[in-house]
Amino acid sequence: MYNDYVMKRKISIIGSTGSIGTQTLEVIEKLKDRFEIIALAGGSNIELLNKQIEKFRPKYVCSAVKTENLVPQGAKVLFGDEGLEEICSNTENDLIVVAVSGKIGLKPTLKAIDNKIDVALANKETLVMAGDIVMKRAKDAGVKILPIDSEHSAIFQCIHGELDKVDRLIITASGGPFLNKSIEDIKNATVEQALAHPRWNMGKKITVDSATLMNKGLEIIEAHHLFSMDYDNINVVVHPQSYIHSAIEYKDGSILAQIGLPSMHLPIQYAICYPERPEGIKSRSFSFVDAQKFEFMKPDFEKFPCPALAYEAGRTGGSATTCLNAANEEAVYAFLDGKITLYDIYTTVEKIYRKHDVVKNPNIDEIFEIDKEIRLKTKELFN
Repeated sequence: MYNDYVMKRKISIIGSTGSIGTQTLEVIEKLKDRFEIIALAGGSNIELLNKQIEKFRPKYVCSAVKTENLVPQGAKVLFGDEGLEEICSNTENDLIVVAVSGKIGLKPTLKAIDNKIDVALANKETLVMAGDIVMKRAKDAGVKILPIDSEHSAIFQCIHGELDKVDRLIITASGGPFLNKSIEDIKNATVEQALAHPRWNMGKKITVDSATLMNKGLEIIEAHHLFSMDYDNINVVVHPQSYIHSAIEYKDGSILAQIGLPSMHLPIQYAICYPERPEGIKSRSFSFVDAQKFEFMKPDFEKFPCPALAYEAGRTGGSATTCLNAANEEAVYAFLDGKITLYDIYTTVEKIYRKHDVVKNPNIDEIFEIDKEIRLKTKELFN
């Protein structure tokens, strides 16, 4: 039972107006006696950010760009990257939730680690860009990196401190909206079709990644870093119902899986409350009878070639994954802007990736420079 005398966990959310950020606030609202919100950082949705400020009364607020429309309700107002840096340097925080999508998540994560603040990470790109550096810094600083992604949360829950006994990670994939469609259907897909995910309600970038299965590729790389697991021991299986969020196989052959309804509330709650398991926001219990069937199938890497390219980049290491991530991110934005087709995302990423001269052990400054260079080269393809 929760002790009323335990001090509230002080928490800041980077990306509070996005999909994960808003769901994190829903969890916190349900568990309001456990948390004190230090800062909320949102993007361009100032109307929503103002509503969050009014409800949760943070000490600091930050928006992506300067605006006179922000109503701080007595909070200190910050803007842009400098604002994120100040939030993540504030050692009043017990935990920083990094809920933004894309490369913007890396700097706040590193800043929190450097200030010995635990991180609840919902940003795949951080570890894909610079996993070796991020995890080493976290280990050296004694900082916890708590995964919010449903797949990595599932693995984390199943391992439960026994990583040395684990032989294999099994990452599940819903298959996205084009699981049962042809390559021609994928090539002719509209943005609306790509964003119509059958199971999950997510932001646009990650939803498009799910449509191409690049999302699984990024998760493979992320799992490698989070759990120090060799790529040969990380497998993907398509599970359309999305009840099993991922599984692990122990060295004795036993397999443990984490099962639940498709909802991000549970992995969010597990990360921000770890190691406790409060009742929280659960709306209803999972029913094996109602579920009726669990389907599994091998992923089709011919129809969805992105995960195979991610495996290759991960095994190559160094700046290969930085290149993969930057090219993919820019290609996804180009697709959302109507400049390329859905299938062009893969061909664009592969073209950029094949031309990249890999730097084997880049430092963080080199990673940011490579990221910038790859993005420019990718954008040139669309002009």
